[in-house]
Order: sequence, then C-alpha cells, then structure tokens
Amino acid sequence: MQKQAYLAFNPARRQLLTSAAMLPLAMSATTILAAGDNAAPTHKHTAQTANLALISSALDCVKTGELCADHCIEQLKTGDTALAECLDRVNELVTACQALARLGSQQSRHVVAFAAVTAQVCRDCEKECLRHAEHHQQCADCAKSCAECIRECDKLVA
Repeated sequence: MQKQAYLAFNPARRQLLTSAAMLPLAMSATTILAAGDNAAPTHKHTAQTANLALISSALDCVKTGELCADHCIEQLKTGDTALAECLDRVNELVTACQALARLGSQQSRHVVAFAAVTAQVCRDCEKECLRHAEHHQQCADCAKSCAECIRECDKLVA
C-alpha cells in the first residue's frame, strides 16, 4: 500500500522539483528581458540579450522533456518497456538543457562549447523520440523542441 501511495505522489513531486529547478532560469530570463526595456541610456544590456533564443529553446526542451519523461515513466509502470531508451535520452536532455540555459543566461565563456555538446544530446534525444512520435504525442513534442534547440545551438557554434 505504501508503494501505491508513493507512486500516486510521484508525479506531483516531479512537478514540484521541475518547477523549483526552472524558477531561477525563468527569473534570469525575465530579468534579461526586462533589462532591455528599462535600461538607462548609458547602461546597455545588449550582450545579455544575445542568448535569448538559445535560452528559450533550451527551457522549452526542459519543459517538453519533463512531460515526455513522465509519460515514459507511466508506460514503464504498466510493464511496457518500449520507452525505456527514450527515458534515458530525455533525462540526459533535461540535464544538458538546464545547464545550457544557465550558462547562456550568465554569458559564460563556456556556452559555445557547451552548446556543441548539448546539440549532440538533443540529436540523440530527437532521434529516439522520433521513433515513438507516431504513437506518443509527448515524444513528438519533445522531438520538435529538440530540433529547435539544435538550430539555436548550431547558430551559436557556427
């Protein structure tokens, strides 16, 4: 009975952890957006706005990735292991894209190198999600987000 209670609680716990993890990223992006409109003429934030598309695409991957991961977990609970590999790729995706969004918002000197790695993580995830996209909307959505993040990473790396 305790195991059933834990499983029933697990999606809410995942949502709470996801929200808590994304809050600093969202606050950083909001600060960057607001700074462009409210900056004094002698204090410009043009360097910070350079990575907005990258940050946005990475955060979208985190969102769709979390939804895909939750779906994979639900399938695994029923004994269907067809999405096990997808879950592994999505977990890597979420981790890489969270870090990329942070590095992008901080204008890290490592953001270009990390974008190259993240693009490969996105390619792996997109490839796996596309295998399931016809039958699972969450996988289709995740693959679409991966494709957009790959485009943004490739723009930065080029």
